[in-house]
Amino acid sequence: MLQYVMIGLALGSIYAIASSSVVVTFVSTGTLNFAFGAMAYVSARCFYWLNSQHHVSTALAGVVSVLVVAPALGVVLWALVFRRLGQQSTVVRVVATVGLSIALVPLADVTFGTVAIAQAPGLAGSPVSSGVLILKRTSVGLRVRAMVDSEALTSLSGCTTAGISCGVWAVTMSLAGLCGVLVAPLGGLSIASMTALMTSSFAAVVAARLRSLPMAVGISLLLGLVASLLQYWLPPAALSTALLLPSVPFIVLVSFLVLYVLLRQPVDENLGMGGVLDRAVRPSTGAVRPSRLSQVPVSGPVRAFGPVILTIAVVLLPVLVNGYWLGLVAGGFALGIAFLSFTLVTGEGGMIWLCQITFAGAGAIGSAQLVTAHGWAPLPAVLVFAVAVVPVGIAISVLTTKLGDLYVAIATLSFAIVMGTVVFTRNPFYNFGAGVSIARPSFALGDRSFAYLALATFIVIAIVLLNLRRSTTGLALSAVRWSPDAARTLDLSTVKTKVLASALATYIAAVGGGFIAMSSGSAIPDSYVAYDGLIWLAVYVTLGVRSMWAALFAGLTFTLVPGLFGAYLPSSWANLPTILFGLGAVLVVNNPDGVVATHGRQLQGLLMILAHGGRPARPQPGPPAPVTPGTDVLASATDRWAAS
Repeated sequence: MLQYVMIGLALGSIYAIASSSVVVTFVSTGTLNFAFGAMAYVSARCFYWLNSQHHVSTALAGVVSVLVVAPALGVVLWALVFRRLGQQSTVVRVVATVGLSIALVPLADVTFGTVAIAQAPGLAGSPVSSGVLILKRTSVGLRVRAMVDSEALTSLSGCTTAGISCGVWAVTMSLAGLCGVLVAPLGGLSIASMTALMTSSFAAVVAARLRSLPMAVGISLLLGLVASLLQYWLPPAALSTALLLPSVPFIVLVSFLVLYVLLRQPVDENLGMGGVLDRAVRPSTGAVRPSRLSQVPVSGPVRAFGPVILTIAVVLLPVLVNGYWLGLVAGGFALGIAFLSFTLVTGEGGMIWLCQITFAGAGAIGSAQLVTAHGWAPLPAVLVFAVAVVPVGIAISVLTTKLGDLYVAIATLSFAIVMGTVVFTRNPFYNFGAGVSIARPSFALGDRSFAYLALATFIVIAIVLLNLRRSTTGLALSAVRWSPDAARTLDLSTVKTKVLASALATYIAAVGGGFIAMSSGSAIPDSYVAYDGLIWLAVYVTLGVRSMWAALFAGLTFTLVPGLFGAYLPSSWANLPTILFGLGAVLVVNNPDGVVATHGRQLQGLLMILAHGGRPARPQPGPPAPVTPGTDVLASATDRWAAS
């Protein structure tokens, strides 16, 4: 038993390094690093490349990968991405770090090679993080804590906040690299193991309410110890062992969330972030300023011109393509249905849910079981089983509605990973990787007919969402998204409103998953892993998370872009689409509204200019622009006064 205790403490020490790094980054920069697992993967892959492929000594390879390459990459990422996140909304910060995590992994594979790594070497030992002492006892820690309390006052005192932030990200990347090198021999050198490392550290971070380093370190050590002792106590081949071990971090996370809610402890990530002066001088943050073309008043006919042209193009698309490309278009339409769930839960509800792909997977697997095991017709099976998935979405919504946005993102990502590891891998569903077959409806067996079935379903759901947006419920949801406190003064229930949106979004995701399975002919659990769900979110947010057209284009982009690269470019370019998807999500910092919405407004403005004989129409006075989430009211009012 002593051996298991020592192994557990060693594993817990790795978790402690990871969790303390995430906490220090958050309290010093205000950004929760969802790219931590990808950062760990990059350094571990660099260490393997030096040590195993080029036979550099273990010590030198560790120094170069952890103390040279990792902090240098941290500085580069700070200059390109992280320094621009300070004044952005929570949604933009999460999406940008998620996009970075998506882009870093294929970039590392392109740089260091894509060889299969069955066993990875590592460094001996596993030091426990000393971040507590650094923050509490050193001048550097004093500057970091001062910047957390008030970045504006810290700047006035003569400290360079940019230098402090850059140093924090360099150290974060180095600690992530150390964790990656240490955990690779235990969990394997793959993005799945690094994501599991990040999720386990997030459980400790949630227990620490994103801020307490001692609590994060203590819970991390406890997590490692519990995981190791469970392997000692439970029989290795038992089903309970396979179900319980991967679920330990999620159980800890949910337990602390429930405890904090019952005790009415504050679980707002913005609590204590900055002071009055910071809020007064903070610039407008929810969206970029519109261009001149987008400010031109648009008449009704011009406004309808774009959607009409797009509708005609989409309807004709299955007729214009054949064979391989027709199958990709059909799959893209099916994906578009699932992406509509993001429109509702994130675009309309303002909730950062990272488990929509899990609901899609549940809908696909469950409907396939109804078809193969119980003889149901495919389309009724998809539409009916999606109802059975809805209670899960409601339960998650009820648990997380009163939490801050970052807690919701962490909880839903952890749920997605646990479902993918514990439930989807069960043999009745997994079937040794082949999944469960599901046929298409008898009237839509061909790719073209199925494409039109998926498109018709997409249009019906989009019309329902459009009517919901314009209804009283939709207006209440919009009010809750913009300002929950103001909504409560109007006697609007934030819980009921968000639960309703979550239930409908869960149903849409499950239906979309069923259509994806029918498109491919089988429900394959590997198609619904949590990491791919992050790519879904990255692609959709890049195009525009509140646009229903963007949902359709995101589905087509997700299928057609890899198809184009696979058909016309060498296999060495296979990673480029994923890199582009990730970089597109990173660029949402510059364009929070998304590509479709922004360029659509610009095109409408250009058409109005052309309609007026090349002269821009005179802007008409109108109501002030709405304040976006996370935007300071005083700063927005000042901007509007200055513009007038």
